[in-house]
Amino acid sequence: MAAKEMFSKERVKFNLEATTKEEVIDELIDILYKDGKLKDEEEFKKAVLKREEEFSTGIGMGIAIPHGKSGAVISPCIAFGSSEKGIDYESMDDKPAHLFFLIAVPEESSDLHLRALSEISRKLMHEDVRKKLLNSKTFEEFIEVF
Repeated sequence: MAAKEMFSKERVKFNLEATTKEEVIDELIDILYKDGKLKDEEEFKKAVLKREEEFSTGIGMGIAIPHGKSGAVISPCIAFGSSEKGIDYESMDDKPAHLFFLIAVPEESSDLHLRALSEISRKLMHEDVRKKLLNSKTFEEFIEVF
């Protein structure tokens, strides 16, 4: 399954309301839950925060890719959110993050989340791709970048 197939119009939110790292995670998890992709928000959040404890998934260049593998996930999916003003995500470069990709996969998924993470990271290495994503206002504009 390609990362592009894990997105949907229901799981994209431009201009997140969040102002902190935890609020970003909560807001993106809520999107997945409302879309019927999670059985239990809290259980999935524990998996995401456990991963964040190892080291921040704020990879720099304005990007954060939190992810979790949990029995609370019904099917593999990604929620995307953006923030024009940026949010302190404890990123590796100490700069605010603007683009957020929350990857959710069921416990029994082998390395699907790692493949999605790698695919997203490769695309986001290009500044023009990051700018296009940040300027996207519709799902169609967003998905065209992928």
